[in-house]
Amino acid sequence: MERERKQSPADARRTLGRLLQAVLASRAEANSVFDILAVLQSEDQEEIQEAVRTCSRLFGAMLERGELFVGQLPSEDALRTGTGPQDTHEVCTAGRSTAPGEGPVGRPLPVPPHSFQVVGGLLSPEEDHSLLISQFCQYMEYDDIRYHTMQAATSTTARITKQQTEVPIIFWNNAFALLSAVSLPHQECSVTSFYVKHAELSDKWKVTHLKEHRKAFQEMWLGFLKHKLPLSLYKKVLVAMHDSILPHLAQPTLMIDFLTSACDVGGAISLLALNGLFILIHKHNLEYPDFYQKLYGLLDPSIFHVKYRARFFHLADLFLSSSHLPAYLVAAFAKRLARLALTAPPEALLMALPFICNLLRRHPACRILVHRPQGPELDADPYNPDEVDPARSHALESCLWELQTLQQHYHPEVSKAASVINQVLSVPETSIAPLLELTAYEIFERDLKKKGSEPVPLEFIPARGLLGRQNDLCAQFFTLS
Repeated sequence: MERERKQSPADARRTLGRLLQAVLASRAEANSVFDILAVLQSEDQEEIQEAVRTCSRLFGAMLERGELFVGQLPSEDALRTGTGPQDTHEVCTAGRSTAPGEGPVGRPLPVPPHSFQVVGGLLSPEEDHSLLISQFCQYMEYDDIRYHTMQAATSTTARITKQQTEVPIIFWNNAFALLSAVSLPHQECSVTSFYVKHAELSDKWKVTHLKEHRKAFQEMWLGFLKHKLPLSLYKKVLVAMHDSILPHLAQPTLMIDFLTSACDVGGAISLLALNGLFILIHKHNLEYPDFYQKLYGLLDPSIFHVKYRARFFHLADLFLSSSHLPAYLVAAFAKRLARLALTAPPEALLMALPFICNLLRRHPACRILVHRPQGPELDADPYNPDEVDPARSHALESCLWELQTLQQHYHPEVSKAASVINQVLSVPETSIAPLLELTAYEIFERDLKKKGSEPVPLEFIPARGLLGRQNDLCAQFFTLS
């Protein structure tokens, strides 16, 4: 399109509109597409914007008609020796005899592999694309885009890990950012939002079935988790495991290998892995005999000082909530906590002591730890704190003498909490939720705000006058007359 003088925005809009109508009306005007594209090279921003909008309408209309060819053009030799008029007619008539969106044999048209190259670009091993991924996530509200994104993410992860022996941490961070943004609907009837509109949906299309979405979701996460991940990503995955991953898997029990290997890492990762295993045990009938032994092994003196202390005791309270647990197991946990409480700070004791008392409330058979009327006199504690198996720790043969010791604690609130065992334990449990996040600063501030009912006496011998103290040297050498 030759322009000897600069056109006004209105003239450019009319010119581009005529070119667009000409291209859409007849294939003989296909060369006008180059005139539209030439406007994109203009120095005028308004003309460029009009050209972009025209291209959007042009390619959108061609996509709806099915006339847009995307791919590698055949060579001239292939065109000369290719299909003749009869073959072309058969292909066209076969395409017209099927439903929209289906191929000649009634199957859904395959999604071209280049259609989701954007996923490969987002999962870059060289650049951090977390911001781009967050913007792309708005498109995953559409069921078809989400389904093909999961498939593309699975293949991209496999390709990158195969090409590189040491995958950069940038790739893993990008992959987790994309995978964690995928959220599936909970009901089959919810799979109705599609970016590509169809006049009629076919039951043969996998993208219309929630079961197929779950399979793609499962393959995506299993393909990601089978590789060695950075330690920081282990924590992020395990935090999202019980809420955002396990409920959407087609077979949640396939996560057993990942969770059991995470249990052996130790610390917070082991605790978070036990949370996922607990869900598999109770909701999916998974057998894992070492579950409570692993939890018992996490109880060490550092548990009262780590930053995940609140989460640990919240989950431990959940794991030990069943009244069907054997008495020896509950007694082992109560005894181990009581032993660790001897060296714990006050803020941890105010949470651990009610925790122990709640265990005794749930399991009356364990109350012999605080009241054994016909028991023998013990010269030594039979409990073995070094035993890793709670069944062999002999906790049920011992007693909670540690709680009686803590009744002499310097902090009055700790002493009061330990003295609860001197009375009959009430049936309602004490909620430990408000105590999980308790800090030493909060206790100190709370103590400062307390007001005593009477002044604290500072002298244990009452004074009689200014010089009337006992053995007062001033009273021996001076008199007041």
